[in-house]
Amino acid sequence: MGYKDQLRTSRRVLMGPGPSDVHPRVLQAMAMPLVGHLDPEFVTIMDEIKEMVQLTFQTKNNLTFVVSAPGSAGMETCLVNLLEPGDEAIICVHGVFGGRMADIAGRCGATVTTVEAPWGEAINPQQVKDALKGKKPKLVAIVHAETSTGVLQPLEEISQIVKESGALFVVDAVTSYCGTPLKVDEWGIDAIYSGTQKCLSAPPGLSPVSFSERAVKALDNRKTKVQSWFLDLSMVKNYWAGAKRTYHHTAPVSAMYALREAYRIVLEEGLEKRYARHIANHQLLKRELEALGFEFVVKEGFRLPMLNAVKLPEGVDDAAVRARLLNEYNIEVGGGLGQFAGKIWRVGLMGESSQPNYVHALAAALKEILK
Repeated sequence: MGYKDQLRTSRRVLMGPGPSDVHPRVLQAMAMPLVGHLDPEFVTIMDEIKEMVQLTFQTKNNLTFVVSAPGSAGMETCLVNLLEPGDEAIICVHGVFGGRMADIAGRCGATVTTVEAPWGEAINPQQVKDALKGKKPKLVAIVHAETSTGVLQPLEEISQIVKESGALFVVDAVTSYCGTPLKVDEWGIDAIYSGTQKCLSAPPGLSPVSFSERAVKALDNRKTKVQSWFLDLSMVKNYWAGAKRTYHHTAPVSAMYALREAYRIVLEEGLEKRYARHIANHQLLKRELEALGFEFVVKEGFRLPMLNAVKLPEGVDDAAVRARLLNEYNIEVGGGLGQFAGKIWRVGLMGESSQPNYVHALAAALKEILK
């Protein structure tokens, strides 16, 4: 197909680490006519989105909004606003995305201490306690759902340890948000970010974030300018939360339409029902894949229901089988990242892609391919 032809994309069954499928209502919302990014209608849409971000994060934080860029920009927003040169940060690393947080914290000029667990395992709260001994870091950051390994990280005990130390608690919820329980206020999370293309099932390119009063106080007490102009919350917050909306950047209007509809779908289903659906489909996938000789990387109790990391059966060629799934069956699954590259698959059951039909389609295709 050349650029002179009208665009036609394939209808894939998206079962990778993101993006997930979106509901037809979301695509329809994206097609609504554009309005200006300071139009009263659009400001109302921003207010509605903010309210739904608060409901889904389970927070009353006033500084709750959506960054006009994907989840990695949400990560950067949290770290560049809270860290200044010379600050201390403890970053928990149990996969690619913890490593990315440590990299960004270092670029902020912070002194970074990492707390590490082997890939496929969760961080032990005692490790965080030990790392805090004799230290007074500005923040402790951790990934709730490590997309590279399939680990669901328990947060409540670590949050309590961090709170007792006086540090801010920063959480990456890119893959867990709207797919597994996440209680920002109850769990004492001070700064959190996510992405729209996982369990929220909106197009990629936006990042919901929320900051506690303690985090806002740290922002207000900065001695230096935030190193990123675009992500500087002292300016962005006047666009999202000011009494008089101040121009900061041109928001992606159509993407916001889509996000609003995706949130409506989440809240219509209800968070608890949505969590239960993700677990039920994870269990179905587990039965089907284990019957075909796949093994889960992560031990029971720490597995992500929406992102399933599995070792391939002996003799199965990772790239060749994934290519056949895509080319012959239109099914996308994800390969491994980093030290897991070529060794595991990451099978996504996120949001609209968390359906029994998808699991059965994948199992049927694999039975044919692996015969």
